[in-house]
Amino acid sequence: MENLRRKYTITLILEVLDISRATYYRWVKEGIDEHSPIEKAIIALCEKTKYRYGHRKIKHLLHKEYGYQLNRNTVQKLMQKHNLQCRVKKKRRFKADQGPEKIAPNLLARSFTATAPNEKWVTDITYIQYGSTTMYLATILDLFNNEIVAYKMYDHQQTPLVMDVLKAALEARNYPKDVIIHSDQGSVYTSYAYQSFLEEMNCQASMSRRGNCWDNAVIESFHSHIKTEAFARVKHHSLTNEVTRLRVVAYMKEYNEERIQEKLGYLTPLEFGKQAA
Repeated sequence: MENLRRKYTITLILEVLDISRATYYRWVKEGIDEHSPIEKAIIALCEKTKYRYGHRKIKHLLHKEYGYQLNRNTVQKLMQKHNLQCRVKKKRRFKADQGPEKIAPNLLARSFTATAPNEKWVTDITYIQYGSTTMYLATILDLFNNEIVAYKMYDHQQTPLVMDVLKAALEARNYPKDVIIHSDQGSVYTSYAYQSFLEEMNCQASMSRRGNCWDNAVIESFHSHIKTEAFARVKHHSLTNEVTRLRVVAYMKEYNEERIQEKLGYLTPLEFGKQAA
């Protein structure tokens, strides 16, 4: 600050740094407080988790990794003090899909929990518009531990995309029987090719009611997270397709292996799955 004052006014410096005059003079009078060990731990955890966790998860990690047992309100206040709140994703909806061919009943009925692996899977397609061209990501998630079972990203959203991701998921889980596979009523999911393949693989088709996003909320929420977190502050079509693919691959690995979830008792999807095995 002293160096800058030789060239600029205090008013201009404080305005650029977004610091109030009262705060500046309090620092001059009292000195800037050093961060406490707890604050340093919170800052380190937020940096490590790329500012994606709220105060409840940070509270859990403080106890797990540093041994600090704090009230969640205290953790929240400290995070607010250092502007460490997790980034909030924007909500948006997609346009209505095309005409259906074969509609399945809503077997899931918003029951987003499962008692065992391969009991209920949810799937959806989303736009990935950060590469030089728009790509489409299809994902399958197991509701038992919220693990991403399989995903594919193509330059189209035709039936082969959903067929290929389903084949990859079934192969990864050794072809389980009677899995409920829930989707929306998009034309690729209502196609006879896709529905016939489900029957051939002894899977049970389930579909959301038309225009009701909450019927498939878990996978839609995941797709919203991947855009907010893997592509934070990235403008559309500002990356190469290869870089975009690498970001998706890295996020999927981090989500399954490193990201703790409150629903899973603050374990990662893979940790929860191993614990239950």
